[in-house]
Amino acid sequence: MILIRNINKSDNPLIAAIIRKCLEEFNANKCGTVYFDDSTDHLYELFRTPNSVYFIAEEDGKILGGGGIFPSKGLPADTCELVKMYLVPEARGTGLGANIINKSIDFAKQQGFKRIYLESMPELKKAISVYEKFGFEYIYEPIGETGHHGCDVWMTKNI
Repeated sequence: MILIRNINKSDNPLIAAIIRKCLEEFNANKCGTVYFDDSTDHLYELFRTPNSVYFIAEEDGKILGGGGIFPSKGLPADTCELVKMYLVPEARGTGLGANIINKSIDFAKQQGFKRIYLESMPELKKAISVYEKFGFEYIYEPIGETGHHGCDVWMTKNI
């Protein structure tokens, strides 16, 4: 049985490794992405920020991935960001990512957000197709100040 729970401090090194391995797998480990963010190694601390959450998916004590919501700097007050959605290969295509996205959307609504923004890269085309199925639409420039100049796919969804 898969458990989806909030991140714990002890998850930091495990989820950071998953994120970086995923980006390496798709040749998306480039400058200006979460691959090089110091915060990737400290997600528990980052997600202590008000109006944020990071969900960890775990099965039999093994972390399968995670994702969450963050009120990224520079976004309009009614907008949050869907962030750091990464799963180990064996968890992809199982509906787990959709489950995390649904929980993230529900959390964003509970916090009073009206729109969700995300950033991605063409190398992550499978993830982008999932976002499209959830009703995220392309926009033509980034919003906010995420610092991820290596991302050149931007999408939003009204909730």
